[in-house]
Amino acid sequence: MNDDARTTIGTPIPTPAPNGSAELREQIERTRDELGQTVEALAAKADVKAQAKEKTAAIKDQAAEKAEQAAAVARGNRTPLLVLGAAVAVFLVVRRSRGHRR
Repeated sequence: MNDDARTTIGTPIPTPAPNGSAELREQIERTRDELGQTVEALAAKADVKAQAKEKTAAIKDQAAEKAEQAAAVARGNRTPLLVLGAAVAVFLVVRRSRGHRR
């Protein structure tokens, strides 16, 4: 390690001038602000419940968007969907009527 004083996270702390008490106070205030931001970031990472809520909201948004897209495609292709639905209905009716004959 070199002669520079270091914090616990490896950021060098400049040596204050002999009559630099104002500079030292500013440096302490900056360090406090940085520490506060670091604590907030760590707390956010540790909040699993909030992360789960955010992930759930994102998945809901994606599902809603895909549902809207599917509805738009269905509206655009009504005729083939109606034909397919009718074919499935006829198939089920025929299958059921054959089942009763046996």
